[in-house]
Amino acid sequence: MDLQGRAVPSVDRLRVLLMLFHTMAQIMAEQEVENLSGLSTNPEKDIFVVRENGTTCLMAEFAAKFIVPYDVWASNYVDLITEQADIALTRGAEVKGRCGHSESELQVFWVDRAYALKMLFVKESHNTSKGPEGTWRLSKVQFVYDSSEKTHFKDAVSAGKHTANSHHLSALVTPAGKSYECQAQQTISLASSDPQKMVTMILSAVHIQPFDIISDFVFSEEHKCPVDEREQLEETLPLILGLILGLVIVVTLAIYHVHHKMTANQVQIPRDRSQYKHMG
Repeated sequence: MDLQGRAVPSVDRLRVLLMLFHTMAQIMAEQEVENLSGLSTNPEKDIFVVRENGTTCLMAEFAAKFIVPYDVWASNYVDLITEQADIALTRGAEVKGRCGHSESELQVFWVDRAYALKMLFVKESHNTSKGPEGTWRLSKVQFVYDSSEKTHFKDAVSAGKHTANSHHLSALVTPAGKSYECQAQQTISLASSDPQKMVTMILSAVHIQPFDIISDFVFSEEHKCPVDEREQLEETLPLILGLILGLVIVVTLAIYHVHHKMTANQVQIPRDRSQYKHMG
């Protein structure tokens, strides 16, 4: 009985130690993050890298801006009018992140944590006629902002912390094993805890891969957004049509030249039989 009584606390202590070790390991993994925005030639674009076990597991390059409506008192101090704050994600932001087999997360904080962006990515598998196919997507966006911050907000009514969340989001859908790239602007609507206010998140110059990175600090093959593909086609279509037109002209001239040469060398047979005696 004494041995059993001693063994149980030992097992409990071991279990607690394992849980603490697991928690510390997760914390250490979350701390392996880097802000490489200084390497970007675009001053509006940020570059974030999350690393676990010494290897890159999440990379994100993008420019982000948030359009936030807020109320201020009118000049009569009776009516409320709505102003708009344009909040851009700035360089030098603090970054946290975590990677998982089916879920990854990126968190960014700036202006003394007055603003915080959280992006949650999920990887899923779907059965298709060709068999199971995997995709990943951006499934949730959360933006926390402090309307008492004086740089972007001027005398906001009910100033303080507010949280804006996406609703049933499915964005940046990409085949598994690939990165998502989109230069065009994309907007995501976020419902704010500030009553009857919708925050608009504008993403541009996006290149993100939250899963299956093979080489350290290197994106996998790009999956381009439909807007970029359409713009690329619009840019290359005139060139393709010009090349086709030029080829048609060259072929036409070549056929004409060959035909003209054959016609010039051909012996003309007289149709009037009386002319035969002059031949030879």
